[in-house]
Amino acid sequence: MWRPFWLACFLTVGATPGVLADWNQWRGPDRNGHVPGFQIPMQWPGQLKRRWKVTVGSGHASPLIVGESAFVFARVGENEVVRCLRLGDGREVWRYSYPAPYEMNPAATGHGKGPKSTPAYAEGRLYTFGINGRLTALDAGTGRVIWQRDFSGQYTKTSPLYGVAASPLVYNGMVIVHVGGHDQGALTAFDARTGQVRWKWSGDGPAYASPVLAALGGTNMLITQTQRRCVGLDPDTGRLLWSLPFTTPYDQNCVTPVVVGDRVIFGGTQQPTFAVKVVRAGAGWQVARTWQTRDATLYMSTPVAVGQTIYGMTERRSGQMFALDAGTGQVFWTNSGRMGENAAVFWAGNCLIALTTGADLLVWRKQGNGMTEVARYRVADSPTWASPAFSGRRILIKDADALILWEI
Repeated sequence: MWRPFWLACFLTVGATPGVLADWNQWRGPDRNGHVPGFQIPMQWPGQLKRRWKVTVGSGHASPLIVGESAFVFARVGENEVVRCLRLGDGREVWRYSYPAPYEMNPAATGHGKGPKSTPAYAEGRLYTFGINGRLTALDAGTGRVIWQRDFSGQYTKTSPLYGVAASPLVYNGMVIVHVGGHDQGALTAFDARTGQVRWKWSGDGPAYASPVLAALGGTNMLITQTQRRCVGLDPDTGRLLWSLPFTTPYDQNCVTPVVVGDRVIFGGTQQPTFAVKVVRAGAGWQVARTWQTRDATLYMSTPVAVGQTIYGMTERRSGQMFALDAGTGQVFWTNSGRMGENAAVFWAGNCLIALTTGADLLVWRKQGNGMTEVARYRVADSPTWASPAFSGRRILIKDADALILWEI
């Protein structure tokens, strides 16, 4: 009985007002796009203050903020490089690099050679998952390699068609990633200290969506999109609890699942966004769609849930913000669109914040049933595919080759 309670605490601790939590993984401390302790100004300024800018290399991996340290995972030439910087002034504390030659799929040349997977920090260790599928555990204080795994001896391909993009999840002393490549792989849990395999599920190849944890029906679940499915597993054993088919053109399952109460929201390019309810059925589980909509289809942008409202950016109208009811799927707010290919979407205090790939940082507040734009900033001179990291009044932005610290 302690595990569901512990998981509920894990999923809600970051939402406590005023708590300045570390931005230690994909989409923040609770992995759900909520920004705990962010200091919302009474009136947003006309401009943000740029504190520093440091060239770090290319890639879409999001930076992390842990205490007064910033971590960034990028590519320099044919090497993947992990850096620790001082958050105050951007000075380098340590770096670790290794050769990572990579041949891009012709359909993804515009996205570069990565890395695309956001590292995870836990208990003094930093975990990175390279574009080729190399998994590394580093001492976060020194950059020393603790362990490293390369899966070229196990799988014909060690990354999906467009390179590794799913971000590691640390849970109960394990690091969980989907290793392998197109049509052949295993969702695998590694011992966080030693790198030894604790469990694996080999039911499908990897996709690009990152897994999340949830407590549904009193049971802990690891939920993710794989190459051709949406699945729920026991995170302690890897046992498959439920599965349903889900495919997108060219196997581009990219969207991190969003959990709202007893429902899980899934989506993908050119497919309806839909909710499933997961309930016990005897000794097993039953998964049923409760709604679906084509009014807010998703591609690479993961939405954020705020109460019973889902905010996000649909691929419709060349990138359009929306709000929908998580219970019914009804879309009740959209903006004019034309925001670009993708946006990283977050909820901070009472504001919706989005960073577009065109380097615009936009802020909205609720107004009646809709949202009104209250601020817009240009935060880089090159594309910003990586999600930002937040700490207090500071926002850490990764553009095409640099890391930039802005302050409100």
